[in-house]
This record gives sequence, structure tokens and C-alpha cells, in this order.
Amino acid sequence: MEKAVALLDCFSPGGGSFRLTELARGAGLSKTTAFRLTGELVRLGLLERDGDTYRLGGRLFELGSLVPRRSSLRETAVPYLQDLFEATRETVHLGIRDDHDVVYVERIHGHGAVQLPSRIGGRLPLTCTGVGKALLAFSEGELVDEVLAAPLRRLTSYSIDDPVRLRTVIEQVQASGIAYEEQEAADGVSCIAAPVFAGRGIAVAAISLAVPRGRFRPAQLAPAVRTAALGLSRALREGL
Repeated sequence: MEKAVALLDCFSPGGGSFRLTELARGAGLSKTTAFRLTGELVRLGLLERDGDTYRLGGRLFELGSLVPRRSSLRETAVPYLQDLFEATRETVHLGIRDDHDVVYVERIHGHGAVQLPSRIGGRLPLTCTGVGKALLAFSEGELVDEVLAAPLRRLTSYSIDDPVRLRTVIEQVQASGIAYEEQEAADGVSCIAAPVFAGRGIAVAAISLAVPRGRFRPAQLAPAVRTAALGLSRALREGL
């Protein structure tokens, strides 16, 4: 199973298609073993074969959509995300934390959406995104120390790689309840995010708006993000 998962992991973070030799090399397997396992994964619907390349199979999408934590959160959140999009016409994200990364559960955008590294099911560092900073600021206390003790990853030249500066930023998020990210995940794009709670003071998710720098108006956009996060938090508490 570990070898099969290693093959599937070759497709992260961007998906795409790969030849057998590329999968074998990426998974650290012999070509013979990779050939046998990819055949089994294709038979099970976890991979699809197109000529001499392989891509992720539809069965994985079906199984992923059934993960209780993500599916129930998404179903509850979608009306609030849609309201936020209608009010701002900017790209809306819903993300959850997985270890030191944010995983995007939902994304709503219009026809003219800016180019972003985020995608549904994709992950980015907590420290380089508005959603991630909101999750980090309202996480278990020891997580902040863990993240700051590790090398801080950079996605752009604006990404914060100084742990002292990042700690100050996190403290500001804790005080205001709003997280900002300015071109730290993608050049020319800034973000406003707010945490979502289901009970105690640990964020279970975060909502954000991604906005081109030319339209970045925190004073006008932050209240809308906060309202959406508060509404979803209330719905989650009532559901519990």
C-alpha cells in the first residue's frame, strides 16, 4: 500500500499526466513494480491511462468528496461563500489546516479571476496565505512555535521568511481577528481572511478574499469577510 500511495503522491500538487518511467522515478520504484501497481490502480479506478501516460482517476474524486470533515463543512459554508462573492465579485476561498499547510476546500470566482496558485484540494504553506495565517493565529498554541522553528517557505519575494516578523504578524491577527497577505502567495494579488470557529477558540477553517492589488481596499472588504466567517461559525455551532 505504501508503494501504491507513493505512486499517487507523484501527482501532487498539480495533478497532470505522467509516463510510467516518471512515476517509477518519482515513487522510488523499479519500472517493473510501477507497471504492476499502476495496472492495479487503473483497474480499481484510482488511475486512468491515456496512451502511454497516467492521470488520477475519477474514483479518487468520488472518495475525496465523501470525507466527512470536508464535505459537511463545505455544504454548510457554500451559501456564505456565495453571499461573499456576490457582495464583492472577488475570488473567495474556504480552507482548512493540515499539518503546516492550508488545504483549499472550496473556491468561487468569476470569469475574470486573477491567476492564483490555489485550487480545490490543493495545499499551500500556512505562512504565505491569508487563510493560513488566520488558521495559524487561532490554532493550538504549540503549533505557532513549531511553524516558526522550521524553515519558512517562500512562494514569492514578498513571502515572510523572518520568524520574528511572522510572530508579530500572527499576534496582530490574534488581536484583530483579520489576516492580511500582500503578494506573498502570488505577485500582484493580496488577500483578506477571517477564522471560522465551531465552538472553542480553535479555528476549524478560514474564509478569504483574493483581490488584485489595484482593487485591494481592506477597509471596505474586511467587514464583508468577517461577516461571512461569523455567519458560518454560527451555523456550525448550531449544527453541533
